[in-house]
Amino acid sequence: SSETFWTTTGMFPQEFIIGFPKCVKISKVAIQCYLVRTLRIERSVSKDPVGFEQCIEKDLQHTEGQLQMEEFPLPDFQATYLRFIIKSAFDHFVSVHRVMAEGT
Repeated sequence: SSETFWTTTGMFPQEFIIGFPKCVKISKVAIQCYLVRTLRIERSVSKDPVGFEQCIEKDLQHTEGQLQMEEFPLPDFQATYLRFIIKSAFDHFVSVHRVMAEGT
């Protein structure tokens, strides 16, 4: 729902983890967020959310008054867990509105 979102608590870094029922092949990850400056995405292929490795780190563009929409193509990428780390922001609080992972 576009009416719901996850918001940070004001200090950085902040993170959240998304888990899949089993290891999946992901071809693309997309995120809709607001006021995120630096985002890192890590993955784990373990049965538990441990042993993360960095996949992507990107500085996002500031989009005053509208959501940031970023897509990350991930060729030959497998994961059981994805950890999203918001390293810095354009304000004290940021929000994440949607995360989409495409693949099989």
